[in-house]
Amino acid sequence: MSAELPDRPKPPELSGVDLARQALVAAKEQARARGAAAQQKKQARRGGLRSGARADGRDPLPLGAAINRLITERGWETPAAVGGVMGRWPQLVGPEVAQHCEPQRYDEDARVLTVQCDSTAWATQLRLLAPQLVRRLNEDLGQGTVKMIKVLGPGGPARRYGSLRAPGSKGPGDTYG
Repeated sequence: MSAELPDRPKPPELSGVDLARQALVAAKEQARARGAAAQQKKQARRGGLRSGARADGRDPLPLGAAINRLITERGWETPAAVGGVMGRWPQLVGPEVAQHCEPQRYDEDARVLTVQCDSTAWATQLRLLAPQLVRRLNEDLGQGTVKMIKVLGPGGPARRYGSLRAPGSKGPGDTYG
């Protein structure tokens, strides 16, 4: 069995005008390639790309703009805002509370701000103020940034274990949170 190919129409032969257009397109492509190669050689001799009169991505930025761009690109808006809160703590909570309570860390996943107080009385006071403080922080940072404030009491002295100790007693740790 011999399979015969169907007759395909032959492409039309190019006339004088079509040949001239085709030659012009080929000449333009060659000139463009030669120009690009010459431009690359010229840039290599000058030491690489140069910035022109118009602004582009290689131009220097002011430090604040560069830091803001980095924070946005990396998705660090929330941690940077919370870090700002730790720096502005006295303005947010007032000088009296700031004197006795200090922010320690922020857990971004749980959205919990941990604050340590210098006495159990101030820890109790801050626990009572926590809902208002969370509301104020969220107004400043954006809704939902801080869900809860974890209040820690004072650290207290190191606990010593020895023979002169009552069973079940924590020693001086009994008076610290």
